[in-house]
Amino acid sequence: MLYLDHLTVAALSLDEGVAHVRRALGVEIPPGGAHPIMGTHNHLMQLGNSVFLEVIAPDPGVTPQRPRWFGLDDPDMHRRLACSPRLLTWVVRVADIRTALADVPGAAGEPVQVSRGTLSWQISIAPDGSLPSGGAFPTLIEWPDGVLPGLSMPDLGCRLDRLSITHLDGASLAASLKSFFADDRVVISSGAEIELRAAIMTPLGPRELG
Repeated sequence: MLYLDHLTVAALSLDEGVAHVRRALGVEIPPGGAHPIMGTHNHLMQLGNSVFLEVIAPDPGVTPQRPRWFGLDDPDMHRRLACSPRLLTWVVRVADIRTALADVPGAAGEPVQVSRGTLSWQISIAPDGSLPSGGAFPTLIEWPDGVLPGLSMPDLGCRLDRLSITHLDGASLAASLKSFFADDRVVISSGAEIELRAAIMTPLGPRELG
């Protein structure tokens, strides 16, 4: 089974990403750490029930050892993020990433070992770093046994109510996940372009992050 793990906001710089979340949710998302192999760094916070929010950006002081994840090296992605940081994709947790990549229709990429500080995990990444279905289909992640990092992240009182995903062929996307993923908070529909929007309850009331 697939379980909702976290949402990823991408930006060209962490300052821009943190400001984007501040404007949307009214909170200051705390620092996380760095991913040396990817040449990225992030900020992190809980969204309740082991789900968390990540803001990620290229680390200007680090040369990645492979194409950066989430399409962060793609020129088109740079142009999009130059307009504004955005909720780019979602990540689901699996028990065995190799089995899930073979069994889940639409899953893409190869298992890559990544670390942040003392924590190490496997995540599905395409060789060129691109996102499956432009970010509408989830990235897969396998944490070490018994580890759910979202539970130990800063809790600023924000809780995910709904993740709305729009894709050109939302029906096919939903069908490919139906046998493996069930979460009432995630709603997939068809639309003219790929878009993710998260409805989040905050200490200031309901807010939306896109």
